[in-house]
Amino acid sequence: MTLLAAESENPDVFISAIGDVAKARGMTQIAKETGLGRESLYKALRLGSHPRFETINTVLKALGVKIVVKSNQV
Repeated sequence: MTLLAAESENPDVFISAIGDVAKARGMTQIAKETGLGRESLYKALRLGSHPRFETINTVLKALGVKIVVKSNQV
């Protein structure tokens, strides 16, 4: 069984996964695309942080990703 980061009960898993992808893309590039400071991004995407939804959404847009909410009910 594969558990997606967004499905984890621990929000740190999701935030950490976004941080890993942002680092792989290049935090400097993500900072330019979001208008956020590079250091601020590192702080917002580290384990134990509590970033604002706006920050996460902005980073996801820069990564070319969007959040989709889907019902588990058939």
